[in-house]
Amino acid sequence: MSIKPIRPKWKGTMTDRERFNRQMHYQSFDRTFNMEFGYWQDNFQEWNIFRENNITNNAQADRFFNFDRIAVVGGNIWLSPPFEEEVIRETDTTRVMVNRDGLIVEVPKQGRQTIPRCLGSSIKTPSDWQRVKEERFRRDDPARKVNIEALKQRHPADRDYPLGVHCGSMIGRIRDLLTVEGLAYACYDYPDMVEDMVETACVLVEDFLDQVLPHFDFDFASGWEDICFNHGPLVTLDFFRNVVVPRYKRINKKLKQYGIDLWYTDCDGDVRPLLPYFLESGINCLFPYEVNSCTHPREILEEYGKELRIMGGFDKIQLIKGKEAIKEYMESLIPLVERGGYIPFCDHRCPPDVTPENYLYYLDLKEQIFGMK
Repeated sequence: MSIKPIRPKWKGTMTDRERFNRQMHYQSFDRTFNMEFGYWQDNFQEWNIFRENNITNNAQADRFFNFDRIAVVGGNIWLSPPFEEEVIRETDTTRVMVNRDGLIVEVPKQGRQTIPRCLGSSIKTPSDWQRVKEERFRRDDPARKVNIEALKQRHPADRDYPLGVHCGSMIGRIRDLLTVEGLAYACYDYPDMVEDMVETACVLVEDFLDQVLPHFDFDFASGWEDICFNHGPLVTLDFFRNVVVPRYKRINKKLKQYGIDLWYTDCDGDVRPLLPYFLESGINCLFPYEVNSCTHPREILEEYGKELRIMGGFDKIQLIKGKEAIKEYMESLIPLVERGGYIPFCDHRCPPDVTPENYLYYLDLKEQIFGMK
């Protein structure tokens, strides 16, 4: 589908790839890398600028707003095949179903996008895990083989945009399989099972990396965890240090062998208790860095210095409040952008509570302050 941008691309003297790498390595750059994390699905129905221009997803929105290009290569590193979705029962307002993670969830039929209410998991005991592991986590599954030539055509060596390699999740996706409550119990009742799940996740990522790392000059690595809430981690620090960190270190060893020294992970909530372990493991960038569950990015960057980078961290609540609040918060980020290692954008998906008028003002102001002078 051809997308007609609503805004011109920011002026610059560097390619997107040069700009990203220089900014994230504390070198001089022409202007900040211009990107956003995306939007709730509801925005595409509720925002008139999306409806009137037939913008229906985040990839289209990136082109619509003419952001700098950034891409990530991922592989088949989780359930293969996933569980089949199946509706168990429904009422006039809700639907109870098995989702692709094998969870029994209750979802509303209408209304705004929301996190499903979890009613149960397909994995409760070690025997459940062994069955699912044998059926859906086979390392020799042909579907896990990467089509290198197709990827090379999609991302040529002379590209002008940053390209990352996805390193999956060591514990967040396990939390998805077990549920928050199920993971909490399993860490105490079945610690060997949980560690085997972490090991399985790690091995699948390693198998994927072994296939792609020799063939691409990646600019960064990415990951996903979502293992924190607004009061800290959903697992104990001892568990994280003893079980998760060693697997991160194995992955980081492979990344370093191919010159990849920037690794971000997407983890919502208050990540501060885990941050020393992230850094020890090689994860040195937070993304999209939720402000209200944590703190202003200035505080955490001042504490850790240039050992840490952040992508995101613009408080979405200020986008809802209006132009004065947007301007005040944007100005608070100026020293962070100037220091390097920080790319400002909304600290998660932009919610539909933000008006298109406020959002366009935010984009204009960001270009005015952080664009090329």
